[in-house]
Parts: sequence; C-alpha cells; structure tokens
Amino acid sequence: MVDVYLGVDVGSVSTNVAVLKADGNVIDTVYLRTRGQPIAAVQGALKKVRNNLGHLNVLGVGTTGSGRDLAGVVIGADVVKNEITAHAIAAMHIVPNVKTIIEIGGQDSKIIIIRGGVVTDFAMNTVCAAGTGSFLDQQAARLNIPIEEFGPRALLSTVPVRVAGRCAVFAESDMIHKQQAGHQMADILNGLCQALVRNYINNVGKGKVIESPVVFQGGVAANSAMKQCFEAALGFQVLVPEHYAVMGAIGAALIAKEAGSKGRSCFHGFDLVDADYQTGGFECGGCPNTCEVVETKLNKNVLARWGDRCGRWSNALGETPNFCNTSG
Repeated sequence: MVDVYLGVDVGSVSTNVAVLKADGNVIDTVYLRTRGQPIAAVQGALKKVRNNLGHLNVLGVGTTGSGRDLAGVVIGADVVKNEITAHAIAAMHIVPNVKTIIEIGGQDSKIIIIRGGVVTDFAMNTVCAAGTGSFLDQQAARLNIPIEEFGPRALLSTVPVRVAGRCAVFAESDMIHKQQAGHQMADILNGLCQALVRNYINNVGKGKVIESPVVFQGGVAANSAMKQCFEAALGFQVLVPEHYAVMGAIGAALIAKEAGSKGRSCFHGFDLVDADYQTGGFECGGCPNTCEVVETKLNKNVLARWGDRCGRWSNALGETPNFCNTSG
C-alpha cells in the first residue's frame, strides 16, 4: 500500500485533486468541473483516484479554493489553506527560484510576488470576468470553437486586431464588430488574447514588479496563445508547469505533508465517495446581525456549522468545522 498525501482544490469552475507520494512526486491528478455541486465533485474526483490507484495509505489531506471549508468538513482535512498560499507553495516546489506567479482560473485571476522564497505581495481580481477561463469558454462556445483549439487557432494569426479587453461585455461586443467588419477569426482570437494580457498586467498586476522566473498556472495556462502574449508583453519567458491546471491541489497536498499528521490523518476514507451529504443554511434571528448560518450534514446528522459571528450555532456542536490543523 502506497503512502500518499492528498490535495483538494474546490473552485467555482473546477474541482481538482492531486495525489503525492511521500517524496513529493505527483502520481495522479484529477480535474473535474464543479458544476455548482462541490460535494458531488469532490466525491467524483476521489472516486477516480480510488479507481486509478487502488488502496492507498493517506498520511494527510489538505484543501484549498473557494470551497475549502466545505471540502474540509466532507473529507476530513488535516489542514485548510487559502489559494494564495497553496499556489505559491506548489510553484516554489517546481521552480524553487520563482519570483512571479500568474494564476488565471475559471472565475478569478491572481498575481503572487515571491522574493527569497517568501510571498511578499499578491493581488486578486474577482470583480470582472474578462480574462478568466469562464469568459474564454463563453467566447469559444459563441464562436463554435472547442476550447482546446482556441490557443492553436489564435497562433495562426498574421495581423492581430486590437480588441477592447477591459470589460467582458465590451470585449464581446468588439469581437462581434471585428467579425462583421471581415477580419479573420485567427486575428480576432489573437487580438482577444493580447487584450486579456493587457487587462491582467494593467489591473491585477498594477503596481507590481513582475520579474523572471514567471510561472503561469491555472486552467487558462492551457491556452498557448495566452502564454505567447504574456511573453511578448513582459519581454521574457513564461514557464507553464506540467500540472498547471491543478497547482492549487498540489500545493494543498504539500502543505498537508509539511504539517505532518504523524500517521493520524483526519481523512474520512474513500468510503465517503458513497456517503449521503446534505448542505443547507438558515438565517439566525437571535440578534440584529441576522447571520446566515451554513450547516453540513451526513445522514441527517450535523457535521459542522459556520457563519454565526457569536458562535451560538457552531459552538453548539462542540467545535467549529472539523479541521485537525491550522486553517487560513
């Protein structure tokens, strides 16, 4: 039986799992669409891991992403960490001297500045969809182009057109205008990639000193034209790691490994893939705060509650979400 560490990254668009051996090498990854059902996505991803690798001795589990707290309760996480920390740890594991991380996911984008192996600054864009994976998915669907062909088609451009990229709505309108004016599809696609890179540098990267080595990760790193446009704008090479789409999960697994459960992981076991979890919420009327309390149940038994400022509901269980180690 192989000793492993699991990392789970639950995002708004995708849910990713990475399986690392005790030496830190990745032996399996799973990338699934969340589709608004994070628990089902986690269960499905872990089921794929079980089918791929068979019996495993899980020494530790880490969760990250926007759904990290919920995933931590469902899985039995030993450690729960934010995406900035997870992505930074993963990038430094692969490129130890990395100085800048460009991370573009399904619904947001991030820049992480690292100096001397320490995160010194970061920024996130969660306001506008322009430049994120969901926007590129939407445009690919509108143009009837498989998302996998977006980058290669854009690289065929000979005369890229200038597309307004500061707003998703304006970018789409400008693309339609360019189509109706008779521009080639490849030129429009390449122009859009250039616009999204400008948008990222001028907004997410505003005020940041972007130095090489630069690691580009997140689902959008699959777009080869985006990589080329970043390199053209920055003036130096941009590195795309092998497991670019699941770097958050890799970082979560590495953090769990570093935390060290000493063989006493809180992991609930792979049987959880068949368990019946329920989630819901209610508004507490105990005071003017009217907190929105969220609770997770397993077979109608409450596992955890959170969201109440005073602890009235979460403390009633004798615990806040069941995480063994630190969260943040």
